[in-house]
Amino acid sequence: MTTHLLYLHGFRSSPESIKARRVADWVRRHAPGLTWWCPQLPPSPGEAMAMLRAEVAPWPAQRMAVIGSSLGGFYATVLAESLGCKAVLLNPAVEPARDLARHLGESTAWHGGGPFLFEPHHVEELRAMAPGPRLKDPSRYFAVIATGDEVLDWREMSERYQGAHLRIVEGSGHALPDFDDHLPHLLHFLDLAPPPGRA
Repeated sequence: MTTHLLYLHGFRSSPESIKARRVADWVRRHAPGLTWWCPQLPPSPGEAMAMLRAEVAPWPAQRMAVIGSSLGGFYATVLAESLGCKAVLLNPAVEPARDLARHLGESTAWHGGGPFLFEPHHVEELRAMAPGPRLKDPSRYFAVIATGDEVLDWREMSERYQGAHLRIVEGSGHALPDFDDHLPHLLHFLDLAPPPGRA
């Protein structure tokens, strides 16, 4: 049973994203005793990872899990590979150092987060923290991957998480506008809810 849950948003996103708020609402209604943390991540990947590691250090690895969307999915993988916890990935970034090199300079965060700078050394931080090419234990991962993702290549995501529990969604998009359809499945994977369709 998962007792501690971390949610990590994507690049330019925030804890106010629709998916993050959906999970937070479920936790409030159905699992008020669950330790829940959904932080605003700093632009620096190195700072973000240092903050996350410090906060979850006292969490029990066998009873914690992390959900990550896009760049947050990459961070979730970094944490899960080092801690041995479960991870749910929502259209996860596979090679963010490569992809985000095109977004250097000032960007504007969605959800009212304001402008921020993404700098060359941030790309190097991503490259330095990349986990190995093969997952230590694919069974600890559940990935929701949309074939209609307009930002990331669904085939690359599927290959990266080969052997994991994959939920390949025909169509949809990077933001997973149909997220409510997938939420029961990821909650079941995290031992927080019964199998979908059962009371």
